[in-house]
Amino acid sequence: MSPSADPAATPVRLAVFVSGGGTNLQALIDALEADPSLPYRIVCVVADREGTGGQQRAEKHSIPAALVLAPRGIPRPDARRIISDKALAVCREHRAEALVLAGFLTIMSGDIITAYSGKMINLHPALLPKFGGPGMWGHHVHEAVLAAGETESGCSIHLVDAGCDTGEVLIQRKVPVLPGDSAETLAGRIYREEHIAIVEGAVELSRRLRS
Repeated sequence: MSPSADPAATPVRLAVFVSGGGTNLQALIDALEADPSLPYRIVCVVADREGTGGQQRAEKHSIPAALVLAPRGIPRPDARRIISDKALAVCREHRAEALVLAGFLTIMSGDIITAYSGKMINLHPALLPKFGGPGMWGHHVHEAVLAAGETESGCSIHLVDAGCDTGEVLIQRKVPVLPGDSAETLAGRIYREEHIAIVEGAVELSRRLRS
């Protein structure tokens, strides 16, 4: 950066975490390609599963991608800590300033929480604080929403803290729960909103860090 450059105008360096097909990663990429003035740049992608669509999308767009795994058969808390520590090392290597968990299924723990306190957001497929916490992911969330007789659902972008889905909510987008909905039809309605919310969340986080 030149001495006269305005730090507030410098895009925030994001690491995007994925576990599956990477459609929310793609939404972030597409938004940036459509509007290069958005205040973020994706400097790396982190995956906790082999052969994900997210990794393939990263490679297609020449974004460095890293796979972070834990040994099989170890206790879940230990696996989470190992994955979190490996992810932290990747983020430091790429000088990521903020993290976006875009459908990332591993619950973060350990040093990465403090290293990126106030700088890490997660996408959750429900209207927090409802239907959050351990076990509330994917179809489990939508099934719980339907079982509770809710009339609306949606998605939330929240800051990540030491809890599970307990951080400050930054963005929410709502959809109706329609008569006859299944977990699959409700999920499909929410997916479309997730692709908007993830971009809104990345922009909001980036602006906070540059304000």
